[in-house]
Amino acid sequence: MLVETHANLHHADFDDDIAAVITRARLAKITTIVTICCYMDEFVPALAIAQSDPDIWCTIGVHPHHAAKHPDLSVAELVAGAANDKVIGIGETGLDYHYNYSPRDDQIKNLMTHIEAARQTGLPLVLHTREADQDMGEILQRELAFQPFRFVLHSYTSGAELARIGAEAGGYFSVNGISTFKNAHPVRDIIRDIMPDDRIMLETDCPYLAPVPHRGRRNEPAYLPLIRDQLADIKGWNQNDTDQRTNDAFFQLFTKAVRP
Repeated sequence: MLVETHANLHHADFDDDIAAVITRARLAKITTIVTICCYMDEFVPALAIAQSDPDIWCTIGVHPHHAAKHPDLSVAELVAGAANDKVIGIGETGLDYHYNYSPRDDQIKNLMTHIEAARQTGLPLVLHTREADQDMGEILQRELAFQPFRFVLHSYTSGAELARIGAEAGGYFSVNGISTFKNAHPVRDIIRDIMPDDRIMLETDCPYLAPVPHRGRRNEPAYLPLIRDQLADIKGWNQNDTDQRTNDAFFQLFTKAVRP
């Protein structure tokens, strides 16, 4: 049995067959799914999907791409949404300097709002980082020293130094389909050498980043076992051990979620 820790089931790519997508996930022994909110207009549909199934959960937050569209986002707004029983995390938030769809100052302000919401709710923060390792590392070290919060560096493909900072700070990591890509040797090295064995989780980040052999097609939770198998190979674990470790890590971090 597996936990899909980061999906986008409310994405338009699933509008026509969401029931079939969930059915295929169940057939692939995916028992728990988290659908991730990336901007506030997504929160209601994400919550609706979570409320439709006892083993689907959601988060509340604003992705760094959308930070400039939410200049007035408040801690109170995030905290109020997180009070719902089906909301188990804050985010996805973070820093993305690859596209710079939002100015960097707006992204940092957005991230700080989410950090405070994570502190006030006690819920884990779902962090996205792309080409922003130095700023993310400095913010994590400074803010954790000021007042701790729990977090996951999701879909981790950043560098070794940020991974070390996250690991030393007690952070969790989630591994996605990029780990299966032919040239992703640096990602696999970080998974093997830096990510703590008891703080690794699995995700698809669907509909994006489908693992090999589905690369380039729409991703979905049913492909999670392919990522599990890759993680098992990298770490030298057997399949059952990998399932147990990644599931336990999820429920240790996302304490509001109920085991099925």
